[in-house]
Amino acid sequence: MNRTARSNDYYASRSRPDNSGFGKKSASSRGKSSGTGSGGRGRSQNPNRSGGAGRGRRPAAAPQGEFALPVSTTPALPPVASFADLDMPTALLTTLTAQGVTEPFPIQAATLPNSLAGRDVLGRGRTGSGKTLAFGLALLARTAGRGRRAEARRPLALVLVPTRELAQQVTDALTPYAQALRLRMTTVVGGMSIGRQAGVLRSGAEVVVATPGRLADLIQRRDCHLDQVSVTVLDEADQMADMGFMPQVTALLDQVRPDGQRMLFSATLDRNVDKLVRRFLSDPVVHSVDPSAGAVTTMEHHVLHIHDADKHATTVEIAARDGRVIMFLDTKHAVDRLTRNLLASGVRAAALHGGKSQPQRSRTLEQFKSGHVTVLVATNVAARGIHVDNLDLVVNVDPPTDHKDYLHRGGRTARAGESGKVVTLVLPDQRREMSKLMSNAGITPNTVQVRSGEAELTRITGARTPSGVPVTISAPVTEPTGGGAASSRGRRRRTASRRRSAAA
Repeated sequence: MNRTARSNDYYASRSRPDNSGFGKKSASSRGKSSGTGSGGRGRSQNPNRSGGAGRGRRPAAAPQGEFALPVSTTPALPPVASFADLDMPTALLTTLTAQGVTEPFPIQAATLPNSLAGRDVLGRGRTGSGKTLAFGLALLARTAGRGRRAEARRPLALVLVPTRELAQQVTDALTPYAQALRLRMTTVVGGMSIGRQAGVLRSGAEVVVATPGRLADLIQRRDCHLDQVSVTVLDEADQMADMGFMPQVTALLDQVRPDGQRMLFSATLDRNVDKLVRRFLSDPVVHSVDPSAGAVTTMEHHVLHIHDADKHATTVEIAARDGRVIMFLDTKHAVDRLTRNLLASGVRAAALHGGKSQPQRSRTLEQFKSGHVTVLVATNVAARGIHVDNLDLVVNVDPPTDHKDYLHRGGRTARAGESGKVVTLVLPDQRREMSKLMSNAGITPNTVQVRSGEAELTRITGARTPSGVPVTISAPVTEPTGGGAASSRGRRRRTASRRRSAAA
């Protein structure tokens, strides 16, 4: 069933960014709820779904802003001041308290009243702003409200994400809440045993967190069917579009229940997601929290102008600082080369890129989070879906080529209100492009010329001279394996933290 065939005149043309905050008028206006937050009962009372909005109702033209998306004609419910003001199951409220989550972040406060009522939601907030709980609490509450268990191979709710790391982070963040509601969750990603994942699906799982490719494979094998999925979430939809997943994503969305609820969340939204919005969201409530999508008040941005001959020494000195740091480079070969050099210099470093197996990637992340490794050297595979407490520095050894990549790389620090710095090393022939990238990102960085060994480099980054004594990173006795429920529970127990839960 084709949900809509909306024409392009429903969308405003792209123009100069309006920093007043796209969608805030809807977020603050009052409207009628179409149902309760406890599940799908309110939904069933209204065949047109969204708070009384008929499926054929034309959305109003969007106000001019930095992205062109539909604005709902149906008034939105106002934001809430506390989780207690939401119509959520008591078990969720109790778990929020137990996890140390005391009050909602802005995007949670704005979207949850509407998503719990069954509205389609289009939400944007900077990375680390709390998007996972914003969609996750509503997904779990409404799925539990159906009052039924999933049949074999037929989940009731689906979260689609672009990367394996983000899939695991979403699963980790939502597991305590799913357990409180006695909902079974599973993670479906590539690089792990497809047979084991199929076995979990055959035993029944209400909620599936998946990357598009692996889920499509399981469906082709008839190990999964989406015809009972009534709540679907697309997390980081813009990256899925950028990575070429759009054909798979649309094919998967065509298989979920046509009368179901859809939520699309991302740190950046632009015309790349127009196709998804037009085709699959019905009269969505639009919320844009922190419209600059990267101007985090607790984050400092530094551009360090360096000379080519001094780049390696500068990089090694920064890596030798006290505390953890993520260093981004363009290619896996560059990542491996720098990692070897850092280890030889006495820096506890490990590499993360798409050429590593999933068990290797999982092991490396565990070592970084535990402090066994202090420097994570990575490609853009680590730019989304990784949350590490007390990570106060991100270094772009190779500047990104796209401002969205810059924002997502930098979003690994300054999460959940913490402070952090993003440092980019820029060679003379890169200065013009970097200036343009910063302008597109809406950021005015602190720019300074530095050399290795200088006090200014130490002041900004904590750089110091490495020990020069080579180190070896030992592997754990047992390497993470499989994708089954038992191994996932073990990883969750090792990585769970209250701050992570709050920032999810």
